[in-house]
Amino acid sequence: MYAYEIVPPEPSRRLDTIRALLEGENLSALGGPGAWAGRLILELKVVHILIVTDTPLRNRDINWKLEAELDRLHATFSVTKPLAVPTARVLFEELPTANGNGR
Repeated sequence: MYAYEIVPPEPSRRLDTIRALLEGENLSALGGPGAWAGRLILELKVVHILIVTDTPLRNRDINWKLEAELDRLHATFSVTKPLAVPTARVLFEELPTANGNGR
């Protein structure tokens, strides 16, 4: 998982192309190899483009398209370092139980 962070945030109406790029890539990722999902998150002080993928590399076409659009908007952005997201199985294995009674 990694995120693009846009500071100061861009107005929502200026991000329509970003939305379209994310929606298109989300749809094409459903039928393709590997895992990829992107989401636009608007906040008062920052805009996040959250990417969850099966690789920490940012070498997909979508990355070049997102960054080109952000450059076109003259948006100031940074990209976080990749962060591993544990699988659901790992999360549940780590949950403690109360005295072995399953709760």
